[in-house]
Amino acid sequence: MGGSADILVAACLWGTTGTVRTFVDGASNVSIAAARIVLGGGLLLVLAVFTARAGLRALLAVRRNWALVGLGALAIAVYQGAFFIAVARTGVAIGTVVTIGSAPAFAGLIGVITRQAALSRRWLAATAGAVTGCALLVGGGESAGADPVGVALALLSGLSYAVYATLAAALIGRGESDRAVVAALFGAAAAVMAPVLVLSGTAWMVSASGALIILYLGGVTTAGGYMLFARGLRTTPATTATTLTLAEPAVAAVLGVLVLGEHLGGPAVAGLGLVAVSLIVLIAPARR
Repeated sequence: MGGSADILVAACLWGTTGTVRTFVDGASNVSIAAARIVLGGGLLLVLAVFTARAGLRALLAVRRNWALVGLGALAIAVYQGAFFIAVARTGVAIGTVVTIGSAPAFAGLIGVITRQAALSRRWLAATAGAVTGCALLVGGGESAGADPVGVALALLSGLSYAVYATLAAALIGRGESDRAVVAALFGAAAAVMAPVLVLSGTAWMVSASGALIILYLGGVTTAGGYMLFARGLRTTPATTATTLTLAEPAVAAVLGVLVLGEHLGGPAVAGLGLVAVSLIVLIAPARR
């Protein structure tokens, strides 16, 4: 499976964050998101300094890369911030579906505009199926009101994530070190999010449980997850990668049942199956 396997493992790691989040007391979602980016970005920079120093120097030695790194870091920060505000305004179900579901569509549109990728019929079918499955899975078939501003912010979040994935894929596709690219992007994003972390409060990180949880969220799901995602982008187009990350809500739903004792209704179970089938269709080898 090559790069697809790396991206699916990264999506599975990201899918654990919601369950782990439930064990954190006294912390806002914004504070947790900022802490993840700051710690994860710092760890990625340290790792790159020790294992990909030459690649990091080569990446930053090209002045035209500075704008791409800055734009990618801004996209990461906007993705996090817009998502949490969207969820607060329009609810978890709608905010999550619109953000996760719109990202592959935006990535495909960006790929066509920049001529980095052509959209195959397989990609279109798999993406449509996976997005529909996510809607059934996260929404559970329940009707809910949608706040227009919240939906707009969720779309901005999905677009920002697609921009990050496209920029990372473009830099890696030029021959830049994947470790250097992800370190530069998240290191810059950490600098942007550091003031947000300070303003949102850090008291929850002082306890033993809080420290362990943020180490997992920042070290494993952020630093480890995005390192795998970057490695997968060596051989996987950004359009395919963003569709594969739709496995994240499926993993979150399964953990909700197994760990938190949540119940999945019929539509959600159908959505889970549809996501699984769609991703299998996307990564299955093409017949000659």
